[in-house]
Order: sequence, then structure tokens, then C-alpha cells
Amino acid sequence: MKKSVAIFGLGRFGEALVKEFHTMKVDVIVVDKDEEKVNAFMNYASAAFCANAADEQVLTKIGIKNVDQAFVSVGTDVLASILISLLLKELGVPEVWAKAKDANHSKILEKIGVDHIIQPERESARRIARHSVSNKMIEFLDLSADYSVVELRATDKINGKQLGELDLRARYGCTIAGIHRDEQFIISPAREETFYTNDILIIIGHNKDIARLEKEVI
Repeated sequence: MKKSVAIFGLGRFGEALVKEFHTMKVDVIVVDKDEEKVNAFMNYASAAFCANAADEQVLTKIGIKNVDQAFVSVGTDVLASILISLLLKELGVPEVWAKAKDANHSKILEKIGVDHIIQPERESARRIARHSVSNKMIEFLDLSADYSVVELRATDKINGKQLGELDLRARYGCTIAGIHRDEQFIISPAREETFYTNDILIIIGHNKDIARLEKEVI
């Protein structure tokens, strides 16, 4: 089933999130009080609303209970951030991510049950979008605009299969640089290396190839 997300606030960070999710073909709902910004992002979103999100009726009306994740990125308005985050948790959104302005803001978000607290000076919108969409991705590092190193957790789909059998480099153009297994770390695994459920695979490749490999194989 296709994942859906809601993004509250179209500042620079919110805009970057919307664009990244759009490239990943994720259904996005955007909400902002600035009509001009909302109109500018109509083509990137499946639905766009000019509204005050710190209102339970507004959230219900836009169908917030149907989204998988919500991202609160309302700039310097700390009170709005807290109120929106609290309402989203009360309305049962499975995963709430919120941008923190400072340490005190972060502590409050943590106390009201926000699942993930974002510090934009440390985390890029692209990294957060990629990480939030995948339930297998543990870490993500940009090498360039197109290439990345990622850590993916192996599922039952490849349990007991050998690297050579999967032939990931030929089929997907991706390289398995290493495997974390319990306390063991295997560098440049041989073709005879067998994968097991919950192995952590360090993969290097083009972003599109990695996304395809994760969807079809891992």
C-alpha cells in the first residue's frame, strides 16, 4: 500500500521535504497558513490546504487520521509546533516527526510523545524523507547528489541466500561493502557469503538503484 504523509509548514525545511517525497512518489498532504506558499506547492502534493493546523476540526477535515506519518515544520512558532504535534498524537497519527527550534523545544516535544525530533542543522530533509519511508533503512549518507551509502536491515526474503546467488551488482549496480552480524563485521563479503534475517547490509550505489533493490530484494 502506498505510503501517505502530511507536512505542516512550508518554510525551507518543509519545502525540501515536500519535494523529496514527491520525487519518491509518496502521497503528500501539505498545510500552511500562507496561501501563496500553498498554491506554489499544489503540483507537488496530492492535496494542499491553506489553514491553521492547530485546530482539531481542521485536522479531522483534511483526513489526518488516514496518513501514515506527519511532519511538523512550522518555523519559529514554538507554540503552534507543540499544539499541532499534541493534536496529531491525540488523533492517532502512527508516526509524528517535529522540527525543534532549540533544546527546550525538543524536551517539550519529547514529553508530549513526538516519535522523532528533527534538528535541521544536523539532518537534511532528503535524509529524513528517505529514512522515514523505509522500514529497513537504518542509516543513510550522501556521497553526491546521486550516490549514497545506506545501511539496510535484511528481511526474511533473503534469509539463507548467498551474495553470488542474488548477483546484486550485475542486477542493480549496487555494491555490498560490508555486513554487520551481531558482534561480527564482514568487510567486502565474498560471493559465497550467506545472508541472514536482521543482518545489517552496508550498500553503495545510485539512489534509484538502491531504492529498486530495497523494494525488490531486501
